[in-house]
Order: sequence, then C-alpha cells, then structure tokens
Amino acid sequence: MRSQPIQIRELYACRGVVDAAGRLACFDREVGELAAAEAAGEITFTDRETAQKTRRGLFGFSFPKLGGVFGGDEDEIKEIDTVIRSVSTDQSGKYRLAMEDGTIWVQIESANLPRQPKPGQKVKIKVASMGSYFATIEGGRSIRMKRDR
Repeated sequence: MRSQPIQIRELYACRGVVDAAGRLACFDREVGELAAAEAAGEITFTDRETAQKTRRGLFGFSFPKLGGVFGGDEDEIKEIDTVIRSVSTDQSGKYRLAMEDGTIWVQIESANLPRQPKPGQKVKIKVASMGSYFATIEGGRSIRMKRDR
C-alpha cells in the first residue's frame, strides 16, 4: 500500500470519532486543512484518467519511480499506439518520426526498413531493453527508437 499524505490520514481518522457532533467537527476541521493544503500547493488531487493521460504523455522518457504519483505501477504503460504526422531522415539515413500526439521519436539502429514510413501510418511503440523502444509501423518490421521529445 502506498503511503497517504498526512492530510488524508487525518481526515480518515475522523471516521473513528464516536460522538456525532465530534465527528462532524473533526470532518469540518480536516476538510478545511485539506483545502488549505491544496490551495497552498502542498497536495494535489487527480483522477485515474488524468493520471493515465499524463503517463501516456511521458511514455518514452526515463524517470525515477515516483511512488505512485501517477497511479501506481499496476497502470504502467508498456506500449502505445499513435500515428505518424511527418517523417524526416538524418545524414546517416535514420528516421525521425513526428507523431500526431506531439511526440518525436528517432531511430537508433542502422537497420533499413523495406518501405519508408509515411504520414498517416499507424505505429505501435513498445518498451524494449536498455531504455530503448521498438516501433512497428503498420505491422511491418520493428526498428529500435528512442524518444527525443
């Protein structure tokens, strides 16, 4: 179980107050403390959908484990589906793919693809080893990539 902020633990503790008036006073006090902590930026709330969107937006970047800030490891994203917006190549012929979701992925291996990627094609990007990712363009051969931005 991940640890809860003190403000949440104190609010939950109010459930144990037997006297109804005391319990109400406890809830009023602790909800006020919670609201003040949120207003001061000491605590932030999010829902699962927003956390999942944030995780998806960060897919491809390496971050330390943040103790469940984005919903816990059970929701870890292992792959995404996206669509190519534009394609370019560097001096060595490696691809740079700009995706419709705003991400940029660059090829990090020398392997050639049988067909050049084109805007509008669907791409599945999966976690690989050593901080890299495999991009499979419309079911074709996978190429090793890394996220540039």
